[in-house]
Amino acid sequence: MTTPSRLIVGPFNRVEGDLEVTLDMSAGQVQSARVTAPMYRGFERILAGRPPEDALVVAPRICGICSVSQSVAAARALASVAQVDMPENGRLLTDLMLACENAADHLTHFVLFFMPDFVHPAYAGRPWFAAAQRRFTAMTGEAARSLVPARARFLHLMGLLAGKWPHSLAIQPGGVTKAADSGERIRLLGILADFRHQLEQVLYAGSLEEIAALDSRAALDQWADKAPLDRGDFRLFLHVARDLRLDRSGRGPARFLSHGSFGLFPAGVSVTGKITPLDHARVSEDLTRAWMDGPTRPNADKDGAYSWCKAPRLDGLSFETGALARAMVAADPLAGDLCGPDGGSVEARVVMRLVELAKLVIAMEDWARRIRPGEAICVESPLPLHGHGLGLVEAARGSLSHRLDVDGGRIRDYAIIAPTTWNFSPRDAQGNPGPLEQALQGAPVRDGETTPIAVQHIVRSFDPCMACTVH
Repeated sequence: MTTPSRLIVGPFNRVEGDLEVTLDMSAGQVQSARVTAPMYRGFERILAGRPPEDALVVAPRICGICSVSQSVAAARALASVAQVDMPENGRLLTDLMLACENAADHLTHFVLFFMPDFVHPAYAGRPWFAAAQRRFTAMTGEAARSLVPARARFLHLMGLLAGKWPHSLAIQPGGVTKAADSGERIRLLGILADFRHQLEQVLYAGSLEEIAALDSRAALDQWADKAPLDRGDFRLFLHVARDLRLDRSGRGPARFLSHGSFGLFPAGVSVTGKITPLDHARVSEDLTRAWMDGPTRPNADKDGAYSWCKAPRLDGLSFETGALARAMVAADPLAGDLCGPDGGSVEARVVMRLVELAKLVIAMEDWARRIRPGEAICVESPLPLHGHGLGLVEAARGSLSHRLDVDGGRIRDYAIIAPTTWNFSPRDAQGNPGPLEQALQGAPVRDGETTPIAVQHIVRSFDPCMACTVH
């Protein structure tokens, strides 16, 4: 009989923010996990009592990686209070900025955060190991040397439209502050053409349209096998995933949530493949295991708590969010094939993130062409003294919401639920685990491992942002 043991893993490198995971193990497997966000931020308390417009300045500073997502969510919440809609040009420019951040995040995650796991010495001797070493070894890998500069050039789009990144004030409730003239539209298309070229040559070794058209497990496997495994980093990952059976690793709840985004991805929820509308009024935050006595009242000495992260629930259930969730809610056939009835996996999350990257760049090219120089980019958005607003966004990592109540021209209450708050939530009052906690159950732990490599794959497959999580 194997003696149960406990292992605390953390802090994690190649994760945005602070994270700790407690694993209870037996028979070489994780039996249960507790995910701890050990850093308290307090942005919701900071915003209380301020003029509502301050959210446009304060909220983006929750995170330097996700600042556009936070800006858009704050602007949409204020637009909801003011009951205004952006003009078409303003919407296109906002979508370009948000998609730029999301696409850059997808690429950063794959190249710098996720794939370096596979140069671990435990994988020496695998048929793909030499290629992984050459491409993804920290500091010397070829992938970072080519794709990170491409990402930097791509982010020039933010300088052109927003003045800077992160923490721009260009995004407002009624639109954007910076127009794009005909010359700037041409520059936008040039930036996108350069980024497309780098993705097609290096990441995919194929056209964006070819990747976006993948519609089944069979099509994905056929595409992976039509060239050597080192022809494109996406193909290399698919061979790694097949060899390590990452399709079986990190199975989360078969429940997915999306706020909808860009007109590409609808809002809704998917539960074991059944898609229904999303009613955000049914979302709540369980504080049972959070070091919180109320939505904004911290208590680091609370009995039974183990995280600064709250536990968002829809109808009392945990939901996974992110690129895979967006695809599942959109009834994407490839996502459905990869998930089946058993929920997301390490492979499915990474594949759908890279497929989404291709789709985003294609869409951005279309949006840039549709900009109409000289037409309105913003409308006035005076705020009433009293009101309620809700701003919903799909950030790179998933569904982000900002909710505020305005009373007497001041913020009475501001509530944020970030994507990783959903994915890395602690247990709720019924003892139900969050998505990552569930995904870690059954993960193999080798003798002597203090930071189990399988656990690292699962954690990073969600692309967590712990700064946004605890906000």
